[in-house]
Amino acid sequence: MGKKVLLIEDEQNIIEAVSFILSRDGWDVKTHSNGHDAMDAVRAREPDIVILDVMLPGKSGFDILREIRADQGLIELPVLMLSARGQAKDVEMAEHAGANQYMTKPFSNTEVLEAVRNLVPS
Repeated sequence: MGKKVLLIEDEQNIIEAVSFILSRDGWDVKTHSNGHDAMDAVRAREPDIVILDVMLPGKSGFDILREIRADQGLIELPVLMLSARGQAKDVEMAEHAGANQYMTKPFSNTEVLEAVRNLVPS
């Protein structure tokens, strides 16, 4: 079985596109669509990488990322953040919170696949 991706995203078109791209490449993709209990999903699914949207219902991606980095068992978990906001301050906030990579929407299929492959080498 392929490596596991947890995609935490609330936009259905992004969920479908990213799931398709990664599944076709051999990744086992699970999705979660809200911030309320995203940490429960991270702990339960034990992914090799998390793809995390910045703006989620219930809790922001930045808050979730801070929780991931505060958990000793998850501190090394690669996190790729996605956002419609690409201003320098947003990228800086993501880096400060501990994101491994920050990608703005819209993105190309190739960009997402390359980022995931780079963050989780086979």
